[in-house]
Amino acid sequence: MASKTRRSFLSGLGVAASAAGATFAAGSTAAHAQTATDSRWQAARHPQDDWFDELPGKHRLFFDTTKPDALEDAIQFAGNFYTANKGDYGLENAELAVIIGMRHRSAPFAFNDAIWAKYGVTLAKRAEWTDPKSTDAPKVNPFTPVAAAAPARARGLAGAMKLGVQFAVCNLSTHGIAGLIANATGGKADDIYKELAANLIDKARLVPAGIVAVNRAQERGYSITGS
Repeated sequence: MASKTRRSFLSGLGVAASAAGATFAAGSTAAHAQTATDSRWQAARHPQDDWFDELPGKHRLFFDTTKPDALEDAIQFAGNFYTANKGDYGLENAELAVIIGMRHRSAPFAFNDAIWAKYGVTLAKRAEWTDPKSTDAPKVNPFTPVAAAAPARARGLAGAMKLGVQFAVCNLSTHGIAGLIANATGGKADDIYKELAANLIDKARLVPAGIVAVNRAQERGYSITGS
């Protein structure tokens, strides 16, 4: 009888030990999985980029433009993005976060008509842009940052602004443009840079570099398109 009791006790002990081992193994696996999850790469967050998250919107889209025709396409397709989301999804403009990045040869169009009236020759040269209707240097921003009295189709910069589009302007390009203007006019690059920065089109902001903005926008959940 004693032997039978002893065998039952040892058998029960073995079951308990097996269960404890299984529990420990499961816990170890969970801990390993947790560690693996925690060690996955995550993008760093910088306060300079927090504005990306401050724009309201259920959907996020960033157009990267580096030349005039790419900017023209971005304005057109941004309009299409708003139109389709309104017509087929019932989404209002405020429910979409759309940014057009302006760098390299599209950066000159980030400045208002006053800057173009003053430095249009240099800006057009930097953009490698020629007015198809005239050989004269433009005296206003060719992408119409100010809406006409009765536009037939509001798809210029002013039309994009009305929809809610924001603009990210490359600071490195802006410094470069300031240097070109300084060389052409004999002015001081630092003073001209300040003048440019104070005369951005509406809904625009300077970002450290256009290519950095592309990276940060993607890390903040924006789809990237354009070139």
